[in-house]
Amino acid sequence: MMSALKYWLWLTRLPGLRNQTRLLLLRHFGTPESVYFAEPPELSLVEGLERQQAAILSNRSLDAAERVLERCQKLNIDLLTLQDANYPNRLRNIYDPPCLLYVRGHLPPLDEEIVVSAVGTRKCTPYGVACAERIGYGLATGGAIVASGLARGIDSAAIRGALLGGGVTLGLLGNGLDVVYPRENYGLYEDVAATGALLSEYPPGTEPLPGNFPPRNRILSGVSVGTLVVEAPLRSGALITASRALEQGRDVFAVPGPIDAYTSQGCNRLIRDGASLVSDAADIFEAYAARFRDKLRPSREIPPPVPDAAAKPVRGIEDAEPARGVADAPLPVVSVEDGTVSEQQAQILRLLDAREPVQIDDLIADSGLSTPQVLAELTMLQIGGCVREHDGKRYTRTVELRDDP
Repeated sequence: MMSALKYWLWLTRLPGLRNQTRLLLLRHFGTPESVYFAEPPELSLVEGLERQQAAILSNRSLDAAERVLERCQKLNIDLLTLQDANYPNRLRNIYDPPCLLYVRGHLPPLDEEIVVSAVGTRKCTPYGVACAERIGYGLATGGAIVASGLARGIDSAAIRGALLGGGVTLGLLGNGLDVVYPRENYGLYEDVAATGALLSEYPPGTEPLPGNFPPRNRILSGVSVGTLVVEAPLRSGALITASRALEQGRDVFAVPGPIDAYTSQGCNRLIRDGASLVSDAADIFEAYAARFRDKLRPSREIPPPVPDAAAKPVRGIEDAEPARGVADAPLPVVSVEDGTVSEQQAQILRLLDAREPVQIDDLIADSGLSTPQVLAELTMLQIGGCVREHDGKRYTRTVELRDDP
């Protein structure tokens, strides 16, 4: 097996050889080893092989391949080839699947799972962070695998939520598996490798060069049944991933945002163009209820407060659930004056009852706020433990609002 892997590494590490050329050669010769030993007259018979690409194959040195193989053994990185039985068919069937993947961790049988990739801008807002964490949590507790590029911002927030929900996670990287990018995500890398797997088509030591990420995006969408975009400007890597998903016949979901928010322009455009509007994990699961019925399980939609500076929980609120068995237990008190809630959040709390759930449509109609504003503030209130969601998009408050003079 090791002897065969060095030919895969030779084929995938030849400078200047395009991925489509590698696939063309594999279709013609069957194995990288056969490509390696093919003579120029044999190569000339490969229909569609350009002369310049064929010339690259004259480099028969295996030194670089053997160095990579040795490095992978030291780092406990596995190599998954396009012809391996456990290579995901979902990925194998895209237009240009990677010939070789580097894997750290345990890769589950992805073809049997609801894998949802979560993408979004690095320069996200507290609203985006809260939505990504909450939906990531809901996906994990509901039976899905959450995948992301582990970039700063939305990618990391979605994975944090999924880990909080005890889920399996995947990280698709645009660099070597031994290179942490961004550096503050070292702990997140370790957690993902422990609960699922880190994957890359780049060998150890590869730095996160800008040109690596667009090719990475096709793998991220390719392993998934659907791609969720939480916050994205009109020009962003997240929208590139959404485009790859559409090209691959995958579902695209998007979280709406305020119409004047720069970070929500891409999501709102996706929804306008036909992407499914999402406000929680249940909206995504509806698309897969028939196809993955045996994988779905009841989801605890609202996570406990996530300790993150961008989505600060309300002070003094430790539990989103009201006290059970104590009918008159006092509720924690919040107010605009002490900064525990904003004025917009207070408007919503005034319309909610502690016992009788209120429909989301009634909140929107009576609050005087726009639909995106209500959704955003409800999310923040839920993260802070001030509001509880019930079936059918109904809500109760779990705090007492003090209206200051």
